[in-house]
Amino acid sequence: MAKPSEKLAQSLDALRKLQNRQGIAIIRSKDLTRTHRDRLLTGGFIREVIKGWYISTEPGEGQGESTSWFTSFWNFIAAYCGERFGKEWCLSPEQSLAFHTGNYAVPSQLLVRSPRAQNNKIDLLHRISLFDVTASIPAGRDLVEIDGINLFSLSAALVSCSPGYFSKNTADSTAALLMIGDASEILSALLAGGHNRAAGRLAGAFRYIGRDRIADEIVKTMKSAGYSIRESNPFNDTIPKLPAIHHTSPHANRIMLLWRDMRQNVIDSFPTAPGLPEKTRYLREIDEIYTTDAYHSLSIEGYRVTAELIEKVKRGSWNPEGDDMDRELRNALAARGYWQAFQSVKVSLQAILKGKNPGMVAHDDHASWYRELFAPVVTAGIVKASDLAGYRNDQVFIKGSRHIPPRPEAVRHAMPALFDMLKEESKACVRAVLGHFIFAYIHPYMDGNGRMGRFLMNAMLVSGGYPWTVIPIEKRTEYMTALEKASLRRDILPFARFIAGLLSPRT
Repeated sequence: MAKPSEKLAQSLDALRKLQNRQGIAIIRSKDLTRTHRDRLLTGGFIREVIKGWYISTEPGEGQGESTSWFTSFWNFIAAYCGERFGKEWCLSPEQSLAFHTGNYAVPSQLLVRSPRAQNNKIDLLHRISLFDVTASIPAGRDLVEIDGINLFSLSAALVSCSPGYFSKNTADSTAALLMIGDASEILSALLAGGHNRAAGRLAGAFRYIGRDRIADEIVKTMKSAGYSIRESNPFNDTIPKLPAIHHTSPHANRIMLLWRDMRQNVIDSFPTAPGLPEKTRYLREIDEIYTTDAYHSLSIEGYRVTAELIEKVKRGSWNPEGDDMDRELRNALAARGYWQAFQSVKVSLQAILKGKNPGMVAHDDHASWYRELFAPVVTAGIVKASDLAGYRNDQVFIKGSRHIPPRPEAVRHAMPALFDMLKEESKACVRAVLGHFIFAYIHPYMDGNGRMGRFLMNAMLVSGGYPWTVIPIEKRTEYMTALEKASLRRDILPFARFIAGLLSPRT
């Protein structure tokens, strides 16, 4: 008779065969026998989303954990909607635009259109819902598919989205408009449906972002076809206009737009920068705060470190071969890596304190910070040296977050845009807050993004004479919640006020 462990192994093998290359499985009841499902549910290897539908989960992940769900979300939507509606479904125009511009954040309610829908709200996991709307879907070239998700094409989505979308979602809508290279891309959709109101709205939107040629072509062509056009600007007039030059990548544009939209709120939340301090004194103060900083920064990432371990690493007396405590390899290697990265950051701070452009310094040096952060695990043979060459080559997910970082290919466009903004920014507080937030938003590495983001934040704070600022482990929830609000709602105020509130009273 098979042992319980052998039976569970059989069920896990059945689950393995359903998993895709990312290790994600969307399971229907008919995909597994009831015996396999019961074993896997009991063992915490799968979780029910709705009746008859399951996702694979990490063993030991509690019911309150959301990472597996948010990781699986878009795969679930593709499988579930495909099963219910076949090919006759697509996301709303607004959600389609978000997808086209690289915004894959999980919405609190996803609107799905289908002529076969029943106008039902379906409650999913973690307060996420799906609403299926009985509505027609685009035909022909106006319906596209990306990773199993059916969408309005870019031009069809711009024509069909609600008028209020532009002012409520400035980053997504502007990034979408900037993806249109020529008026002909959107005129066919406008003319085919006789969308004169949408034409006036889009002409006004293009003109507001500096694309006068496209705006003029829309107006002239629609009028020549016999339509009456009234041009209007759908954006909020208080939103700063774009600079004349923009990137060709929607991912780079998104970074530029987030920076533009958030910048003033950061400035309004911060005290005036004290100005560059005396170098020797400042570096001494940073050395004095190192132990506290390392303890809290590593603890935020889940490492179990003590002040004693940090001091041993700092003194060079860490001995994993001869000391039982030092054999807790993961924590010890993290502490050693943090120390080495901190020394590398200090070299960068010296250049900043001499007056070198802080954005340029961060651009030139951040790869060195990262290599030092993970050098000990390379030396230990846990990670290959080649894994530290450049940005990530795989998708990454943030534990418990609805924000899904850009895909690997998008990182190559987004990171240069971030450093362009850092180099051009005149306010140290903006460089610090938006530098950290957007670095975390992009998540350019498979690991270490939080520590790197805090190093970047402090390097930029130093550039204005603000003190090196420790984010305490006791405020981790407030810290992560503020970052989540900035990512999902484009609301930077909580994060800006959070960082400003941690500054030393002397600022």
